[in-house]
Amino acid sequence: MSASHIYQVLIIGTGFGGQSAAIQLRKRGIDDFIMLERRDFMGGTWRQNSYPGAQVDVQSPLYSLASEPYPWSQMFAEQPELATYTEQVLAKHKLAEKTQLNCTVQALEWLEREQHWRVQTTQGEFLARTVIAAQGPLSNPAIPEFPHFADYQGVSFHTNHWNHDFAYQGKKVAIIGSGASAAQVIPAIADKVSELHVFQRTPHWVMPRPDRKFAPWFRRLLGVKPFYQILRKLIYWALEWRVLAFKYSKTLMKLIAEREARAHLRKQVPDEELRAKLTPEYRIGCKRIIVSNTLYPALSRDNVSLHDRHDGIDHFTPNGVVTQQGQTLELDAVIFSTGFKATDGALGFQVTGRDGVQLDAVWQDYPRAYLGTTMPGFPNLFLVTGPNTGIGHTSAIFVIESQMIYIMRLLEELQKRHASSVEVTATAEAEYTTMIHREMAKTVWQSGGCDSWYKSKSGKVTAMFPGFSFVYRLLAWRFRPQHHRFTQAHQQGERS
Repeated sequence: MSASHIYQVLIIGTGFGGQSAAIQLRKRGIDDFIMLERRDFMGGTWRQNSYPGAQVDVQSPLYSLASEPYPWSQMFAEQPELATYTEQVLAKHKLAEKTQLNCTVQALEWLEREQHWRVQTTQGEFLARTVIAAQGPLSNPAIPEFPHFADYQGVSFHTNHWNHDFAYQGKKVAIIGSGASAAQVIPAIADKVSELHVFQRTPHWVMPRPDRKFAPWFRRLLGVKPFYQILRKLIYWALEWRVLAFKYSKTLMKLIAEREARAHLRKQVPDEELRAKLTPEYRIGCKRIIVSNTLYPALSRDNVSLHDRHDGIDHFTPNGVVTQQGQTLELDAVIFSTGFKATDGALGFQVTGRDGVQLDAVWQDYPRAYLGTTMPGFPNLFLVTGPNTGIGHTSAIFVIESQMIYIMRLLEELQKRHASSVEVTATAEAEYTTMIHREMAKTVWQSGGCDSWYKSKSGKVTAMFPGFSFVYRLLAWRFRPQHHRFTQAHQQGERS
């Protein structure tokens, strides 16, 4: 395709968001699209995150595309199986032929007169009528700054970019961070390293993982779409009630979830001093809840040391770190399990809308978007897993597929109206955002007494949707023409 070709749709990212978008486009007979992938392989999160112990936290039959059944081997799939599933979906829908690898998006610019986007990448310029940004919110690792880190001569890397060339067996290793990824890495390597130092800023609530292996006959049934769909619905509704605790009932959260988490901690950590370090001071649910049967036993091992906020890293040395208590630790490797830029700066590239308006300027206070998907002043740009689309109790893929209902409706409306662009009105976006944060004030994420990656620098929770996921789907499904402005092709930028 020539550099001057204007694609109907350009998709950024090839993870589940990008895959879902591409599948829905092809279902509607739209084949003039391209997918841009910054890595040298396709697949997103579950191809990228290959650290030891990587495993999904949502039941596998629900953490999968609704149209793509798969004979999962266990309730909570491990990374290799998730990667295999991803590869199967990509192959089935022949998405490799639509993908440009090693192509990092650097900037988007809306050309008002031409009514399309100019996309600057490391492989040159692309033009597209519509851009679906599906690079994912957990794709840009966040690494905190430490004094004299540049002096450290050992191995260091983020869990998102696991160094498989580093043989950690018998080595002295530090893990900075104690969230979801760390909770999986720690048990996977604790019995193989000589020393493991875990630096925890704040403890997380940990619940037992109700995992199970599936029998061969059950796996065969999972591959049958009607059975797969029924099981998905059963799991979905079993999880959906949790919103009652996250938002509507502090008592319910304390009596059920917190009681179970405290019992799990007492049972698995007999040492009182360690148990005190691992007991959160905030309400359960305020931060992401860890689901693990192996984390506490790993932290209780003799070769594992837990450093809490009173004994964090003071500074690095060429051979390791010095803690705030003055202890010098020699380390062969430092592993950052410090999360991602999931709120502020989540896109990872510059976006210029109509009249030269920068998205960074619009989001200076905090990220915001109508249905977490569209923004006034940025026509034909759709964010997948944008602001306030995260979900703490069920599958993120359910929300992604809800967004696709809305995005595809907009594309159909463009065709039906013979319009060249569409955007949400400023009034509709403002009313939606006001509603989101009014409802958010009722949730444990806003008022649970913690700081988490759910919050932007403004203090507002911009990562999560404050309610039932089926409510979000209803909002996405119920298209409101009065909330949108369409520009007719013949108007050359004049807005109707």
